[in-house]
Amino acid sequence: MANIVITGASNGIGFETALALAKQGNNVLAIARNGNRLSKLQSAGTNEASTQKIQALSFDIVNGDYRQALIPLITEKFGQIHALINNAGTLVNKPFAETSATDFLAMTQSNLIGHVQIIQHLLPYLAANSHIVNIGSMGGFQGSVKFPGLAAYSASKAALHALTECLALEFKEMDIKINCLALGSAQTEMLEKAFPGYKSPVTASEMGQYIAHFALTGHQFFNGKILPVAVTTP
Repeated sequence: MANIVITGASNGIGFETALALAKQGNNVLAIARNGNRLSKLQSAGTNEASTQKIQALSFDIVNGDYRQALIPLITEKFGQIHALINNAGTLVNKPFAETSATDFLAMTQSNLIGHVQIIQHLLPYLAANSHIVNIGSMGGFQGSVKFPGLAAYSASKAALHALTECLALEFKEMDIKINCLALGSAQTEMLEKAFPGYKSPVTASEMGQYIAHFALTGHQFFNGKILPVAVTTP
């Protein structure tokens, strides 16, 4: 049984990952900005036992007060953290010429800075041999096919990939592993926003189950790696 923190857990892949982890008997702190959607996660468990494994917290990883809202909950309910899954993120789909500096800033804050902040604040609570999993994108994976309209999103994900490689070296002495899964398509609201009308062969539930398994076992084999997880892109 592990104590796991996951961000962006109110819908899509994050929702399904949190649910899969709880069903396996792990203690899950599910974080998202949307409290209404997040509450549905606790009622989605197949039984009372799995529901009780999920602690939901409405919290903004970019602008939230970590010391007042998040850290007290970590110390009271969890103590040590065995895995941190940085899944939160947003997407802007605009032609580059129409993408403003504000759009780029929003992507950087949501897809990079928020993850930087939660890693920094939870670092003292990460157990030996713990695992940080950053959820990247094939859009930010070097050499992958790129798509118009996603320059800001893809650039922010590429930055997250680079951060993963840097932190693997810094955290080595602390016995903390960190990896990044560069996801291809899975059927989510974000995919529909990026590629309207496209149908992915991978469901959010299937991707969530994969991420749940990787969070618990991937650091036995990888550290500082950017791993493509894609059947299609899209």
